[in-house]
Amino acid sequence: MTKEDDQFQVWLMDMSDAIERFRQFIPVDMAARLDFSPESLSLIEEFALANYPTINDIKKQSEAKAVDGMARYVGQVFRKYFGGKWIIDFNDKKNVFYCLPQLTGMAGQRTQICPLTLVTASVDRRTGKFIRTVFDNHQQNANKVQQ
Repeated sequence: MTKEDDQFQVWLMDMSDAIERFRQFIPVDMAARLDFSPESLSLIEEFALANYPTINDIKKQSEAKAVDGMARYVGQVFRKYFGGKWIIDFNDKKNVFYCLPQLTGMAGQRTQICPLTLVTASVDRRTGKFIRTVFDNHQQNANKVQQ
């Protein structure tokens, strides 16, 4: 196992605590509504849009912990409904998600899913429903596979 693999294992082991730290960071009323439901994905996007006016704002190093918390939460909601597991690619430098945690093995999965980029893209697109739309599209794919 490489040093990077070890760090990723630590990141995985810290999942619940990291999400709890994020919940402590956001307004209490919002944290209380984070119940790992598809609807709660809209709360994450609402928080991101309210706090990050531009894509450059969310990419600042000072925001890394908050963004990591949002990405972990989004990923865990996807995993709750579609299964799968977290992976990371340290080998293929041409992979668009090189060195970023991704989800794999989810029901109905057709493409790579990187929760971090879902969060940052939601700020860039500013629709207020980007993450939930991706989730709903994934749900439709999963339903087609089950039929």
